[in-house]
Amino acid sequence: MLYKAITLQRGKESSLERFHPWVFSGAISRYAPDIEEGDLVSVYSHDGRHLGNGHYQIGSIAVRLLTFDDRTIDTAFFLDRVTDALRVRQALGLMRDDNNAFRLVHGEGDFLPGLVVDIYAGTAVVQAHSPGMHFARLQIADALMQLPGAGLRNVYYKSETTLPYKAHLDPENQYLVGSYDTDVAMENGLQFHVDWLKGQKTGFFVDQRENRCLLEHYARNRRVLNMFCYTGGFSFYALRGGARLVHSVDSSAKAVKLTNDNVELNFPGETRHEAFAEDAFKFLDAMERDAYDLVILDPPAFAKHKSAIKNALVGYRRLNAKALEKIAPGSILFTFSCSQAVSKEQFRLAVFSAAAQSRRRVRILHQLTQPADHPINIYHPEGEYLKGLVLYVE
Repeated sequence: MLYKAITLQRGKESSLERFHPWVFSGAISRYAPDIEEGDLVSVYSHDGRHLGNGHYQIGSIAVRLLTFDDRTIDTAFFLDRVTDALRVRQALGLMRDDNNAFRLVHGEGDFLPGLVVDIYAGTAVVQAHSPGMHFARLQIADALMQLPGAGLRNVYYKSETTLPYKAHLDPENQYLVGSYDTDVAMENGLQFHVDWLKGQKTGFFVDQRENRCLLEHYARNRRVLNMFCYTGGFSFYALRGGARLVHSVDSSAKAVKLTNDNVELNFPGETRHEAFAEDAFKFLDAMERDAYDLVILDPPAFAKHKSAIKNALVGYRRLNAKALEKIAPGSILFTFSCSQAVSKEQFRLAVFSAAAQSRRRVRILHQLTQPADHPINIYHPEGEYLKGLVLYVE
């Protein structure tokens, strides 16, 4: 099926012929006269060749291609794509008795640009990052409920903060299917409350699952500091790993409460854990030297756009320098950036600069990234966003 037409300038079709799913506004020579934000469109080369169908939006990224043929974008299309995505998660072994939390759809990585779906037990939390996906939300919910073997009972739509504000869509966070029944999910045998109603992202950061497992391996008998703890994922893994003590810090009192609730859920009456609602930089400034020998720095994105990269790198350097200055000899530092605009090389250079400033001997033990349920489309390298280093600090 062909939709409203967008025609590219001469020579601008090459990226689509390499299956990159974005069309930038500067590549377009002609729009259909009645085109509106969120419309399904068909993209053509300057000489009239059909290149694919996708969603149109106002902005630098004008079209996100969903298909490189003339396939109709309907419920059957979404069902095919989410079924393929589910098969990948089944192959990864993520659907088990001790694990019912994972990402089902990761935008371009699952060939559905502008869409994120996280699964928490029987609830799918859907986020639209483009107007087109917002308008398709009911088709997407219908497709999710038809997924064979997924066991979904509810679909919650959570896009109030993810859609372009200039689109004037006024999305409402709400259940599209079902209703609230439980907010408890499980990851690798550990339970946690998920605040998909009011929490960040979809309610939990499932992208750190494998990195939390690695932290658990290093936690035995260590004094752990989990900065930017959010709901405490690294903290309760550290406790299970045998940490001597775990301190969790977040500027949000609500996040600290969720962390305490999650620790209590897994370790009732635990005395090794304490949480603090405090600014990270102030906490590190006041922290006693040698108080911790395993530190996690997992801040929110310091740069959401390329224009903020310079300030973000200053922030990463300051944050890591403060931690490296204070932690005990023989410590391990887990440090992360989730800023897509910051490259692996830029982040590593910021941490290198912090290490040089601390004048301590530092070794890289691991270089970390996002897990396999956050796949990267090989034709869309921009999908690699999570970067991490595990350092041994003498």
